[in-house]
Amino acid sequence: MELNTDTQLDLHHTMVRIRLFEEAAGQLAEAAKLPGFLHLCVGQEAVAAGVCATLNDDDQIASNHRGHGHLVAKGGQFRPMMAELMAKSTGYCKGKGGSMHISDLSVGMLGANGIVGAGVPIAVGAAWANSLRGRGQVSVPFFGDGSTNIGAFHEAANMAAALKLPVVFVCENNEYGEFTPRDKTMAIADIVDRAAGYGMPGVIVDGMDVVAVYEAASEAVDRARRGDGPSLIEAKTFRFYNHHGIQNLGLRYRTDEEVEHWKQRDPIFTFEDQIVGAGSTTREHITEVWNHERANIADAVEFAEHSPTPTTDQLLTDVYTISSQTAEVSP
Repeated sequence: MELNTDTQLDLHHTMVRIRLFEEAAGQLAEAAKLPGFLHLCVGQEAVAAGVCATLNDDDQIASNHRGHGHLVAKGGQFRPMMAELMAKSTGYCKGKGGSMHISDLSVGMLGANGIVGAGVPIAVGAAWANSLRGRGQVSVPFFGDGSTNIGAFHEAANMAAALKLPVVFVCENNEYGEFTPRDKTMAIADIVDRAAGYGMPGVIVDGMDVVAVYEAASEAVDRARRGDGPSLIEAKTFRFYNHHGIQNLGLRYRTDEEVEHWKQRDPIFTFEDQIVGAGSTTREHITEVWNHERANIADAVEFAEHSPTPTTDQLLTDVYTISSQTAEVSP
């Protein structure tokens, strides 16, 4: 697939935005300025950028505990994202969702999810609704390799295949479920082997190559939109940092050599070499992109730091609903 210059630059821009947001969030977490856990996707930017670039504004995605990059790629804004991570009332979830539950329904981001695999059936539910309404929308759940061992994934994949729902399953296989290597938790080397068991096509893609991801996602999304049912994309990728935060906290479950090997295939820097070599952009323009987004990140951090925290009278806001029939508060 020959990508035009605008698409190439958009993919690069998205990856830069994800990287800078994650790096800034990680630094804030290390400085104890963010409450709770923080799971960064540094190194995996090509998957979110490549997939979301193929989606329409009204298509939906569902994410996992490592979901900031997915929201950025779907159109999320830095200010409410950073405010949410800092538990401020100006955040996307008014400071009560945090990193692992960040969402923005206005751009089709149905939410990150702290429960392993739990975002998959949510996306399939959205796909079922999309199918019934006939609006041509597609839903995409992002999940890790460990999620495919969870019953929720199996049930959702089976339902999607049986009903030929417009959903694209995207597995970000970074070879580790928390601190456990993939080969210690499953007997197969490739997650995509499981697709055949559900009766859907599956493809392995280099998750460090944003163009390869974009091409695979384009085909799968087109298939779903035509009404031909679901697909599974397994993106082989790697997270550069620890399971949560930046530091390894003394946990030596990966060797320095393994991490360095993957860092040599950094999806952003290798793509920059490609687009400069192809004449699609210049090093000067790339520097401008990085500097522009660094300024946007600094603005978002300042905005969040000066935003108010939720007050006690907001404790139950968005937690309960009022029944139109009884006018009583019900869960």
